[in-house]
Amino acid sequence: MPEFSKILIANRGEIAIRIMRAANEMGKKTVAVYAEEDKLGLHRFKADEAYRIGEGLGPVAAYLSIPEMIRVAKESGADAIHPGYGLLSENPDFVDACDHAGITFIGPRAETMRKLGDKASARKVAIEAGVPVIPATEVLGDDMKAIAKEAGEIGYPLMLKASWGGGGRGMRPILKPEELAEKVKEGRREAEAAFGNGEGYLEKMITRARHVEVQILGDKHGGMYHLFERDCSVQRRNQKVVERAPAPYLTEEQRAEICELGYRICKHVDYECAGTVEFLMDMESSRFYFIEVNPRVQVEHTVTEEVTGIDIVRAQILIAEGKTIAEATGKATQADVTLTGHALQCRVTTEDPQNNFIPDYGRITAYRSATGMGIRLDGGTAYAGGVITRYYDSLLTKITAKAPTPEMAIARMDRALREFRIRGVSTNIAFVENLLKHPTFLGNEYTTKFIDETPELFNFRKRRDRGTKVLTYIADITVNGHPETKNRPLPATDLKAPKPPALKGEPMMGTRNLLEQKGPQAVADWMKAQRQLLITDTTMRDGHQSLLATRMRSIDMIKVAPAYSANLPQLFSMECWGGATFDVAYRFLQECPWQRLRDLRERMPNLMTQMLLRGANGVGYTNYPDNVVRFFVKQAAETGIDIFRVFDSLNWVENMRVAMDAVVESGKICEGTVCYTGDLFDPDRAKYDLKYYVAMGKQLREAGAHILGLKDMAGLLKPAAARVLVKALKEEVGLPIHFHTHDTAGVAIATIMAASEAGVDAVDCAMDALSGNTSQATLGSVVEALRHTDRDTGLDIKAIREISDYWEAVRGQYAAFESGMQAPASEVYLHEMPGGQFTNLKAQARSMGLEERWHDVAQMYADVNQMFGDIVKVTPSSKVVGDMALMMVSQGLTRAQVEDPKTDVSFPDSVIDMMRGNLGQPPGGFPKGIVKKVLKGEKPNTDRPGAHLAPADFDALRKELQAKFEDVEFDDEDFNGYLMYPKVFTDYVARHEDYGPVRVLPTLTYFYGMEPGAEITAEIDPGKTLEIRLIAVGETQDDGEVRVFFELNGQPRTIRVPDRKAKASSAARPKAEVGNPNHIGAPMPGVVASVAVSAGQAIKEGDLLLTIEAMKMETGLHAERDAVIKAVHVLPGGQIDAKDLLIELE
Repeated sequence: MPEFSKILIANRGEIAIRIMRAANEMGKKTVAVYAEEDKLGLHRFKADEAYRIGEGLGPVAAYLSIPEMIRVAKESGADAIHPGYGLLSENPDFVDACDHAGITFIGPRAETMRKLGDKASARKVAIEAGVPVIPATEVLGDDMKAIAKEAGEIGYPLMLKASWGGGGRGMRPILKPEELAEKVKEGRREAEAAFGNGEGYLEKMITRARHVEVQILGDKHGGMYHLFERDCSVQRRNQKVVERAPAPYLTEEQRAEICELGYRICKHVDYECAGTVEFLMDMESSRFYFIEVNPRVQVEHTVTEEVTGIDIVRAQILIAEGKTIAEATGKATQADVTLTGHALQCRVTTEDPQNNFIPDYGRITAYRSATGMGIRLDGGTAYAGGVITRYYDSLLTKITAKAPTPEMAIARMDRALREFRIRGVSTNIAFVENLLKHPTFLGNEYTTKFIDETPELFNFRKRRDRGTKVLTYIADITVNGHPETKNRPLPATDLKAPKPPALKGEPMMGTRNLLEQKGPQAVADWMKAQRQLLITDTTMRDGHQSLLATRMRSIDMIKVAPAYSANLPQLFSMECWGGATFDVAYRFLQECPWQRLRDLRERMPNLMTQMLLRGANGVGYTNYPDNVVRFFVKQAAETGIDIFRVFDSLNWVENMRVAMDAVVESGKICEGTVCYTGDLFDPDRAKYDLKYYVAMGKQLREAGAHILGLKDMAGLLKPAAARVLVKALKEEVGLPIHFHTHDTAGVAIATIMAASEAGVDAVDCAMDALSGNTSQATLGSVVEALRHTDRDTGLDIKAIREISDYWEAVRGQYAAFESGMQAPASEVYLHEMPGGQFTNLKAQARSMGLEERWHDVAQMYADVNQMFGDIVKVTPSSKVVGDMALMMVSQGLTRAQVEDPKTDVSFPDSVIDMMRGNLGQPPGGFPKGIVKKVLKGEKPNTDRPGAHLAPADFDALRKELQAKFEDVEFDDEDFNGYLMYPKVFTDYVARHEDYGPVRVLPTLTYFYGMEPGAEITAEIDPGKTLEIRLIAVGETQDDGEVRVFFELNGQPRTIRVPDRKAKASSAARPKAEVGNPNHIGAPMPGVVASVAVSAGQAIKEGDLLLTIEAMKMETGLHAERDAVIKAVHVLPGGQIDAKDLLIELE
């Protein structure tokens, strides 16, 4: 026969490309065919010529059209057709059509195909050839009673198999008679869709079986070789997942036996070209049973090629040209065909293993494959930008690994799988990695049911895909803006990037070293014994909380932390955690506060870290059960807090004891804190006189405090009062005193100087650039004021200014969150708002449209305070006063109206909660009149709130959290976040799942997105950096989405995000509501194959509702309960997407 000059490949995807490569190497032209839905398939562009087929036919039907294949072959001048595998490859009518058209079919003769390609006929051939077979029926007819009789004669369990074709299509396990009719119908429909023929038969199912197959090559001259065996036992739904050559568990005798059986059956029919004889090996008896012959090249032919060195596709072509088996293989005799090493193949598919392997589709946004020694890739449409459609097989690429031993081949495959990066569609890679590491697989003990019976294979973490998630966030903010910065001032256009100071050397010993070596009491003793005024820097907590509504991001703190450690080692402590920063990190900054603490602790090993702890309120706004408070303190101490400033929002020591005990137990420093309010010298406010503060100081000392904190949260303590108060506390209480104040009125430094003269031991200051107004006193100025005095701080003023320069640049990025307060204001003596609340309350007022009435809000805040009995105002009690003041101003209510029993008032929940006693009791209690009105006669609790709260059930709450996010691993830090703020934390986790680690983004990018052409760098892990460049932002599409074009580490990436300002013009199907038991949604994208119910119909649990065909596989949806059909939203043949609403129940 003459050699072929042009070969048409009657297939698509990976196998079409594989055949083209072989033909190319042989110098032959290739012709591809493609359906309209497959016009972007890569095989089309790999061929020398490509032609569209199947106009008016479906996406799969086009490839099953024999007339179309013959038409294109004739028109293109092809002299041979290679069918690949699947589709028409096993259809003898196609062989006849090729013969009739004078075109060579590269494969076995039609007669052989009819004898062997039909599994039922093949059984007869096997029996004639003396090859053992599994008990089975003839081809099934249409009489279901007759089918049931035949099934009963063989005995259950049974396997339904399609007569024409493989790949698991049309196969169904049938375990009991009740399943028979439904499974036979399902399998027939699937076989008809996949192969154009729905014939099938029933076969006895061997329960512990291996699947072993023998590769055969035969020529037209009676010559035939076997190319040894392959193990294909690792399967799911009868589709092979991992294939190996040779089968690692066979003895040489068993190998010789199975190869002889495969050879014998093919020799019996004078087989031509490539074929595979499949056997089941009964693991109990080690006997082989013939299953079928696949008269074509197999998906897994690559492993045989690797261990024999024979190109099977090339051999097929040469045999079809009339060459002998020796010429086709390059091996003179069967004995020359030898095995070298071991190979295994894995199929990378776009299936989601954790969602019943439902095929995914869409655009591949990123694709990075593996390579290197011993790795072979056979891929289809597998490249960045490639579109995976819903119509075809989910195979992306086949990876074949070869090595001298099975163990080395597995290790090589594992390495290759870990090299892959595929984004935009789900893949099965993590599942296959799990499989390769499983002891059952490694020990060669697996059966064909290995995957079905090994649920732990599905226990793997989803790919984090952090790059794509971060790009999605940037794209979303670029298109839609950040809600927190909407209509707020923008940062200056000429803003310089913040640059932290250079380190002046290794960090010197600091206060933390003393704590670690000698304990908390030693620190307290040292504080009292030395004369320097000790300084705590509050910039990382109260400084930005008070000035910038707590919106400062961790990245801006972490960058400068090493400079503090190295350049200012004499600092007493760094206040960097707790208070409002905890929930705001989760709520608004989309970052974990625990991560912030860990990062700061690591970078400041010599400085004590300090947090603000709201006693029984933890870092929340309500009272928590005692075990929650203790657990939180324990975790904070372990993660890195050294000083706990413990206070109560109403100055009730009883409410602080649980937290203080937990701190002392942790071995950290307990700073029991008195909150200052009122005016020490005002005779009209004698409630908070000197005796009150001294008495409370003594109570805290007795409760175990190492240090006495004096917390002037609103900046109300005046210099003269400070001298008297500090002196009295020093003399009467005897603990070292740590003073905290705010500069809202502009007198903070004067007050600090007075306190210093009176003997205060430590004071809080903020770095210059973030000091003043509602923040703390200016650190550099305090240092200068005390220089060359007996209370000289010993801090390096140059280092302070360098760090302040850094903070100045940082502050410029947060222009949107500035309060607008231009100068100090004596108004603070009226409203007495804490500095940290001032900016937040202003933001709340702005959101309610009350920004122009701020002075009314301030006056009302003062009125509410008096109405509540002149209380201590600090979070959370200050928030309650703020909530009431905003409500009264917005509703035009006066204090007199609220207090009037005749006026009906709807109080905020926080006010009701406080009057019930859930925050504790202020000195003297709340006024009885307001309590009565708020609670409408309900009796308040005047005991410690925590005493009446049942302990939290940690085990139940952990399960509750895990149930919300099954794929996320939570540690004790996360669990504490959930205990404090259940909804805030779960919202954060959900956003983190969507957007990834956005904490690593530069601040301007986080709040404002990027401009086209801009480039940023983000380090997602130590040594793992993302280089991100925004190329362009597209126009809003009809579906309301915008395409945003990036380069990620030099590779193009396209992200689609909704334009929330635009409305989609194209209609979408309604989606099934999550958690609605009456909604039945599509579990996968695909086509509705059949609908078995109608509106008004009563159904029983287990009834078939409809079937869905996706990627040539058919899946039935069954009723999960008895119900009545309310509505059916789909028709047979309709296209559906995942989660589309299919059926509604009444």
